[in-house]
Amino acid sequence: MKIEYLSLDLETFSSVDLKECGVYKYAESPDAEILLFGYSINGEPVKVVDVACGEMIPDGILRAIVDQKITKWAWNATFERVFLSVWIKRNYPQYFQGYGSPDDTMGSYLNPVSWRCTMTWAAYLGLPLSLDAAGAVLKLSEQKMSEGKSLIRFFSVPRTPTKNNPAARNYPQDDKSKWETFKAYNRRDVEVEMQIQHKFRNFPVPEFIWEEYHLSEMINDRGILIDTAVAENAIDFDRRTKNELMARMIELTDLENPNSTQQLTGWLNEKGIETDSLDKKAVITLLEDCPDDVAEVLKLRQQVSRSSVKKYQKMEMTMCADGRARGMFQFYGANRTGRFAGRHIQLQNLPKNHMADLAEARAIVKNGDYETMRLLYEDIPDTLSQLIRTAFIPKPGYGYIVCDFSAIEARVLAYLAGEQWRLDVFSRGDDIYCASAAAMFKVPVEKHGQNAELRQKGKIAELALGYGGSVGALKAMGAIDMGLDEAELQPLVDMWRASNPNIISFWWDVDRCVKESVRLHCDTETHGIKFSYKSGMMFIMLPSGRSLAYAKPCIGENRFGGESVTYMGTDSSKKWSRIESYGPKFVENIVQAISRDILVYAMRTLSSYFIVGHVHDEVIIECRAETTIEEISELMGRTPPWLPGIELLGNGYRCAFYMKDD
Repeated sequence: MKIEYLSLDLETFSSVDLKECGVYKYAESPDAEILLFGYSINGEPVKVVDVACGEMIPDGILRAIVDQKITKWAWNATFERVFLSVWIKRNYPQYFQGYGSPDDTMGSYLNPVSWRCTMTWAAYLGLPLSLDAAGAVLKLSEQKMSEGKSLIRFFSVPRTPTKNNPAARNYPQDDKSKWETFKAYNRRDVEVEMQIQHKFRNFPVPEFIWEEYHLSEMINDRGILIDTAVAENAIDFDRRTKNELMARMIELTDLENPNSTQQLTGWLNEKGIETDSLDKKAVITLLEDCPDDVAEVLKLRQQVSRSSVKKYQKMEMTMCADGRARGMFQFYGANRTGRFAGRHIQLQNLPKNHMADLAEARAIVKNGDYETMRLLYEDIPDTLSQLIRTAFIPKPGYGYIVCDFSAIEARVLAYLAGEQWRLDVFSRGDDIYCASAAAMFKVPVEKHGQNAELRQKGKIAELALGYGGSVGALKAMGAIDMGLDEAELQPLVDMWRASNPNIISFWWDVDRCVKESVRLHCDTETHGIKFSYKSGMMFIMLPSGRSLAYAKPCIGENRFGGESVTYMGTDSSKKWSRIESYGPKFVENIVQAISRDILVYAMRTLSSYFIVGHVHDEVIIECRAETTIEEISELMGRTPPWLPGIELLGNGYRCAFYMKDD
């Protein structure tokens, strides 16, 4: 039989913790092995190869796996591709074919170009990102077996040896009945994945999305280099500092464990200070008016509570044998917009660095000079937190160019809405926060000049109000903490909206189009964005040709008694439930999705360069000195052909280690 495509699922063992360390480190472990290999050829009945009991994967299947002309399907295909890459290279080196240039770091993995991911397909259609949840939502005739988790714990992860059973893991012969069930579970997973593909057949993923997926996989394969000395010493510095801080807290409070919220609140009560919380905001409030001895304890508490070391620990967990951390980015991790999600170290939420002497502080940590660190820096946990980015380094002989977009969401929103004064601000290269404040207060505002104090109000308004936000959004963005009075918040909302009438119109034009499409099951369009309804799905077609999908939309009533659109999706608690939305929220999805498409367009334009990471609206490129900031910035800022006339600005800077250049 000629193989056109394979559907695959693996059951594996490794002593490395998959959840904590990721598939690259997991597969790299010397004891990593395939237990069961489930596969289907061209949609035919599923076969299971019992590798753990000595059965061999057929040569024709191994050749098909490495053949770039044959498509391989799997749920979360990254796992199967990466694990099979390492396993085939280790056990069948004659079949293995890596990819990339000799100077690249991707040669240890199979080229992703012939792989397709059913989970990505589900995400593209707005469905859950777990196989069992997706199967349940789709009401498949065959569902993922519920016994799977317990079987994986039994066979696929190490066990804790006991006196009666010193074995470090369970084997098939240890429970033959469970093993037969495990084989049935492996078979069922392939069957469920194939059913999902069949269900999705009328809603194919565009080919250019698969090309984006392949680029994302290449960046994950490439990895980003970790400075192990910085990471290891930072962990050691944190441990020593926390011990010293705790000793000082015990001395001041005479408590057995002053880091205990219960014990410390009791101590504060004895001091006449009532509080039922010691979270970050509560401590800041308490520090505003408390005696010096209490203030010292609370400041120590702030330092002890800072979790700066967790990122460094994650670096050590994730890092492969060559010192590079891989698998940091999940393609289509946010299925409402298609944006990437961070994994493992989570580059998307690293603390910013504001230190003027960042390089000097980093050198102290790299050299392991704890005494100098104690002498020069009062708050060591905060210093270590600001240094987290600097643990990412280019390989020897290379540097980083980091390039990002300036105010990308604000530019996209103004472009779509046709808010001309904002477009003029971007065209002139002016500061949008100053311009927004000037439009709101009808006076000139300069960043370091006249009416400079109004810029902060312009900034908070820009960040909070673009997607229908009001007073609550300003508060959530920290308006009160920034010094704004409660009484001026609603006027701020009113002024921002009055100065942006086209954006307000855009919100409600989108709201109208969505409702009309859902109610009448028809196509609608506004501001170059198309809306359609098909087979119980509402689609928003973006200028790039990509669609956003909303499952089972309907017209409902919101909490204010008005009309709203609801749809089924994964909510903030990660449950599949009905979600309420309206025009401004759909605009937020649209703007963020287009911003994501612009970033991916830039990544594809820059794909001949060595991209090792990307965070929100920036890319991190490992390059030699002859690569210039100007060429990267120019390529980054190129206008996509599907968004003619939008003015983009790429801002690049060079650094010897990753950092945020403010």
